[in-house]
Formats: sequence, structure tokens, C-alpha cells
Amino acid sequence: MIHPDPDAFRPTTFLPSHPGLYARRGKRVLDLGLALAVMPLVAPAILLLWLAVRLDGGPGLFAHVRVGRHGRSFRCWKIRTMAPDADRRLAALLEGDPTAALEWARTFKLKRDPRVTWIGTALRRTSLDELPQIWNVLRGEMSLVGPRPVTAGELALYGADQATYLSLRPGVTGLWQLRGRRDGDYARRVGLDRSYGQGLCLWLDLRLIAATGLVLLRPTGS
Repeated sequence: MIHPDPDAFRPTTFLPSHPGLYARRGKRVLDLGLALAVMPLVAPAILLLWLAVRLDGGPGLFAHVRVGRHGRSFRCWKIRTMAPDADRRLAALLEGDPTAALEWARTFKLKRDPRVTWIGTALRRTSLDELPQIWNVLRGEMSLVGPRPVTAGELALYGADQATYLSLRPGVTGLWQLRGRRDGDYARRVGLDRSYGQGLCLWLDLRLIAATGLVLLRPTGS
């Protein structure tokens, strides 16, 4: 993903509107309008990626249960980027590699993840694996911009900031997705989500959407 200057997204730069009219109504209108506008381009891309991923015999799509707005659980859709036996591979790695186990406990991610397929690596670098989340946006489970969707276990790490996360729809993109995903620091992630909630407004969302569009030119996601 693109990593713009974090100072450009400080909430003090914007006129906060949460929980004003934009947060209550306008944000959903923006989500639906943009999601429907890009659907003719996104749908064929999802189909082609689904077919490519299916070549190893596993499913083309993957859904993981995440915590959404007001604590409602939903199935977050992605193009599958991991091997069909990913759970077995993870368990074996964590059991035999204390360093990897510590990294997983701290960030819920692995820099060298044996579960990720070769095509999955390419999809993650470009974030194309997240295209099916357009369906979650249309259903109202996610927003185009917001906090990264978390599991119930991860939500506990938010501490006193859980209320901020639960007041928002998780986003396909957002401050952390653009700025913080490479450092692996969960406190940083929580802080960015807090900043987004405090500075939520139309101008901020439009800037983050524009920055996300650059990812296809400079893919650096993971």
C-alpha cells in the first residue's frame, strides 16, 4: 500500500463532523455511489482472479468472521491468498518457531508467512485480494474508508478505544491500511483508528480514497 506523509492526515487538519450529518448519512451515500460506479470494472477483475486462484484446487474466495459496527459480526470477503491447508501450516510454524510465535502474538501477522501462495503474495502487494469487499460495502457491513476490520480477539487489544472502533464501519481502506500496516505495531494501529474517528469528514475520506488509488502504480502492500 501507499504510505503518504502521516502529518497530512492529522485530524486537526480537517473540520470534524463525527457524529454529524456526513457520518450519519453522507458517508453511506458516498459508499453506495462509488461502489456502484466501480462495480462494472471490479466484477470482471474478481472473476478473473477467482479463476486464477482456483487452479490449485482450493476455493477462490475466503471469508473470515470480523467484528463490525456496533459489535455485529459479518463475513469479510477476500480473494484467497493462502494455501488450502493454511491452518495446519500456521500451527506447525508457531509450535516449532518461538520467534514466529512471539511475532504472531504481538501483531497477528507474520513477515514470512508460509501459508501465503505465490499468487497470494502478488495479490497482497497490490491489495487486489480485497476487491470482493465491495460486496461488504454494498451490504452496509463495511465502508470504503474506516478502521481495518478486526476479529473478536483483536478487538480486545483496543482497550478503552473499543468504542471508537465499534462506532464505525470497518473500511476497505483507511489510515492504517495506508500508513501503518508495515510497522506491525498494534498500538500504532489503534492510534490511527482513533485519529480517523476524531477527524471523520468528507474531505478526509476523499483524500484517503485518492491515496488508495495510487496503490496500483506503486504496490507495496503485504
